[in-house]
Amino acid sequence: MPAWRTISLWMDQLDEPLLARPALAEDLDVDVAIIGAGYTGLWTAYYLKLQAPGLKIAIIEAHTAGFGASGRNGGWLMGNLLGEDRLLADLPPGQRRASYDLLHNIPGEVEIVLEREGIACDYRKGGVLYCAARYPEQETSLRQYLDSLYKQGLNENDYRWLNPGQLAQQIRIAKPYGGIYAPHVATLHPAKLVRGLARTVERMGVRIYENSPVTHWQAGSLRTAQASVRSRWVVPAVEGYSVTLPPLGRYQLPVQSLIVATEPLSAAIWDEIGLSNGQAFSESSRQVTYGQRTADNRLIFGARGGYQFAGKLRHDFNLTRSEIELRRYLFGELFPQLKNVQITHGWGGNLGMSRRFKPHMLCDHASGIALSGGYGGEGVGASNLGGRTLADLILQRDTELVHQPWVIPRRGLDALRAWEPEPCRWLGYNAIIRSFVHEDQTLANPATARWRRKLASGVAGFMEGFMH
Repeated sequence: MPAWRTISLWMDQLDEPLLARPALAEDLDVDVAIIGAGYTGLWTAYYLKLQAPGLKIAIIEAHTAGFGASGRNGGWLMGNLLGEDRLLADLPPGQRRASYDLLHNIPGEVEIVLEREGIACDYRKGGVLYCAARYPEQETSLRQYLDSLYKQGLNENDYRWLNPGQLAQQIRIAKPYGGIYAPHVATLHPAKLVRGLARTVERMGVRIYENSPVTHWQAGSLRTAQASVRSRWVVPAVEGYSVTLPPLGRYQLPVQSLIVATEPLSAAIWDEIGLSNGQAFSESSRQVTYGQRTADNRLIFGARGGYQFAGKLRHDFNLTRSEIELRRYLFGELFPQLKNVQITHGWGGNLGMSRRFKPHMLCDHASGIALSGGYGGEGVGASNLGGRTLADLILQRDTELVHQPWVIPRRGLDALRAWEPEPCRWLGYNAIIRSFVHEDQTLANPATARWRRKLASGVAGFMEGFMH
């Protein structure tokens, strides 16, 4: 039996035997074949069955439900989509507002399903705190971001500035410059969600086959080592594992994010820190940090990981000492009382990144291929939106979901922007990340001259522009 419990803290905490479902052992003929029993595949199956109970749906999973990013992420259920401000910028104001409302309601939609289906996953809708925390430039960049959101028609009900005193009512950090509070984010236990969704769709009549890696796929069919599946629709829902299903790896590259979890912290420590309502939090740097207080009072804290040459998957997520200590340093800067706390778990996962950081939901009725991905690390919520959208597209339902700017109807994979060939990708990624690290180190040192601070931020901002 694979050591699935070692995947993450979340999988380790599951109060259930991690027994594999049967592998695909005989040929199938179905209406919809979904590759991958993660969030996207399960949500797609759920909404398809909800609206068309008679559909024959099979999910073919290489490992087990929750093996990929769905069982490894930081537990942020965001009412957002990566790059939403750029995607919605050209829409008329009324339509733009409606699209933002659609996104902001993602946690509410998930909560409805959790209650309806009896899925217990520590759901808490406490919002998110984007903190200006380690150097004053963070306040400047956050205020500029807030101004840009207001110019798009959003208001204080969507995103609200908190001065240091207001921020301290929710989270108490060592060097508060202020922050942004947004209510449309919840935190949850990722593995409980993905495992609960798998059981739910099975009750609805969806068949899930585990330990069945797909060796070949095309329009209308797929194969594993033991059997074949014929299907009117094929939905490759693999996100960070797209490189295993050519040619998807040209359009969604795997990058890694790495997370640590502390031991459960005492009530006295949490009284010092706050986060009493399930809030998510981040400190606003290009290190891309994210954290939450778990239901059992641990601190979960993650930050940007890496990219491997040629888009190779990372399989070994036993974090190195330096990987752990970087995350300890970052959360220790926020909460000095935790600098020497015991870290009980360290793990990571592969997530999917599309060119220009543009998530996509694609449905080609001619070939029978439907795809949602490129979430860029924000997939807990975006996958629910993707699953709902793919279901409506496949069933040809004329809803608000199918008319959004991230939806690509009636076109195949060639509608997606491909990544540049190697070594351009690897060289570009490393140059960009090094500029981010240099900026962070420069700004975190209060003795750094002002001109050096401006130069470091200017270079990092310039380099970041190549990612869009």
